[in-house]
Amino acid sequence: MSEQPLFSFRNPWFGASVGIAAGLAVVAAVAGLVVLPLAQPNLKLAGIWDAICTAAGIPFASKKAHVVQPETGMSAVVVTSRMLTNPDQVSIGRGATLAQKCAICHGPQGVSDANSPNLAGQFAAVTYKELRDFKAGVRVNAIMTPFAVNMTDQEMRDLAAYYSYLPRVPSNQLDTSKMTPDIALVGAPLRNIPPCGSCHGEIDVKAGSPWLGGQSAVYIKAQLKALASGARHNDISEQMRNIARRMTPEEIEAVAEYYEAQP
Repeated sequence: MSEQPLFSFRNPWFGASVGIAAGLAVVAAVAGLVVLPLAQPNLKLAGIWDAICTAAGIPFASKKAHVVQPETGMSAVVVTSRMLTNPDQVSIGRGATLAQKCAICHGPQGVSDANSPNLAGQFAAVTYKELRDFKAGVRVNAIMTPFAVNMTDQEMRDLAAYYSYLPRVPSNQLDTSKMTPDIALVGAPLRNIPPCGSCHGEIDVKAGSPWLGGQSAVYIKAQLKALASGARHNDISEQMRNIARRMTPEEIEAVAEYYEAQP
């Protein structure tokens, strides 16, 4: 008695299973590579080939494609760890004279009572970068922009040197017993949020990251919300925008109140 080969198209069961599998593969390919991409309302495709390319993750060249220019610029300042680290006394003196114009918002000694940032003891590279960004228009503020527009690069360096020379003074909300919130101490690894202290001090300091201790809670909250919404967009490599977007309102509140209470 002869046995019929199992893997042979003479076997009706084998032929039927291969046919059904091939049919399902064709239907899945057409649905996934053509039908579903073309059905997306916000995806403008020129034809079937564009649909197949975009579904497969391959860039496609549509006849209607055009380069989209960014609506807003980004900071062009390159910050290094040694930037403005050893200012001379002449530069600090010139900065002290320039700072008289800043006292109304930032305080006569660089400590503000108006929810403006405290600049006393701030890293010189941070103050210099923000002034450059205000002048370039990549960070906009109704008060700071007109000041920065008319400043020379040397005046910005002098002002930054002066404020970094001043001692850091605790805010009126000093409370060293305040517990460090988890988001500042360990971050949120599952949301790709590093601890605040890894860039802003306490753990490590990243070049260009401001010292936050003693800053106004109102100011910190306003900046985090602006970064999260994209209203402020001068952070280096979009790092703070990505972090702020992932923070909850409760975490923003906790971080702001914690840093305001620090020396």
